[in-house]
Amino acid sequence: MTFECPTPVHEDEVVLLGHGAGGRLTAELLERLVLPAVDGGSGPLEDAALLPGYRELVVSTDSFVVSPLFFPGGDIGSLAVHGTVNDLAMRGARPLALSVSLIIEEGLPLSELRAVLASLGKAAQDAGVPVVTGDTKVVGRGAADRLFINTTGIGQRHGSLHPSAALARPGDAVLLSGPVGLHGMTVLSAREGLGFESDIASDTRPMHRLVSALVPLGADVHVLRDPTRGGLAAALNEIARDSSVAVEIDESAVPVPTAVASACDLMGFDPLVVANEGCLVAFVAAAAADDALAALRSVPEGASAVRIGEVLPEGEPGRVTLHTLVGARRIVDMPLGELLPRIC
Repeated sequence: MTFECPTPVHEDEVVLLGHGAGGRLTAELLERLVLPAVDGGSGPLEDAALLPGYRELVVSTDSFVVSPLFFPGGDIGSLAVHGTVNDLAMRGARPLALSVSLIIEEGLPLSELRAVLASLGKAAQDAGVPVVTGDTKVVGRGAADRLFINTTGIGQRHGSLHPSAALARPGDAVLLSGPVGLHGMTVLSAREGLGFESDIASDTRPMHRLVSALVPLGADVHVLRDPTRGGLAAALNEIARDSSVAVEIDESAVPVPTAVASACDLMGFDPLVVANEGCLVAFVAAAAADDALAALRSVPEGASAVRIGEVLPEGEPGRVTLHTLVGARRIVDMPLGELLPRIC
């Protein structure tokens, strides 16, 4: 089963709490409303789902509502392609086809729509995935915020690669393919006019080639996850919960660009909870960690890949801890509520 939850809600509340939060309260909307209504069952919520009756095929759908539409390093068009391709890749699949649906607010300049679509088309061509179907709707002023894009992707799993958020094991090495925090802080800065966008750019990019590089390791690759909403903190907590393991990471090993660290300090954000769109977290068997790092680094998107932690042989299941720069340990909680506005 795959679902991405937009907002935290409580019983008898109206859904008015914002757009795209990654945190433990966000699961309530799924658990109380969505999953029971569609007979979603139990088990981990993955980035993409196996297609019933066709276990080699993977499907994922997502909606993109980023504001502003254009930001340093990308735009809503390329982001829609990359996000969908990456969700497929996190289940060990290569993308086969995409659908694209547009919800356009009346009054959106055609020049902006043309630029978004050109970027979307180029991103799809660069990723080697065709857009095979779609839909367009125009709604009245005020019924949408300029432009929303919904995508669905179909992928085919690499035969030897079957990662799942529930497959992390004690002793696994935790790898990160690149620096954190770039996308979330870039979009926030561009939206609020903070000025940091002159120093940073979104890391949005497709990661299916990174995953392809891991194929020779086969069953030694246990988990793949892209730390989007809620950042690295949310991704690690979800994996620790779904696999019932304890995870520890080393603060000194997590690459945080200087400009991102400065922006986070100023705004009071923890870089671990800031969204990313161009890096992945991999849990691999300890014996395969060096080979996995070499494989990731062999692809341009993974040139900065590092080992940031491990799955502890013992510890409280579902807990994530951080070994800090001063030698202490602190718990890394699942982010609560809306942290960043409209980042994807």
